[in-house]
Amino acid sequence: MDEEILENLNEELDSALDRGRKVVENEELVKRIEELKLRAEKLVRKHPVKSVAGGLLIGFLVGKLLSSED
Repeated sequence: MDEEILENLNEELDSALDRGRKVVENEELVKRIEELKLRAEKLVRKHPVKSVAGGLLIGFLVGKLLSSED
């Protein structure tokens, strides 16, 4: 029984790894990510103070959401 579970798990992991490799190897995706990176760099260089303030605000909000005392 345990061996069958391990075999099924290994098959699922192999399948997930294959899907992940296909996504990573997708050249169009790599180009789009590089383009987004360059656009973000230009935006930050053009508006450094706003970028830092925005990053701090987002960090604060995420921190508040993750540390809720409910």
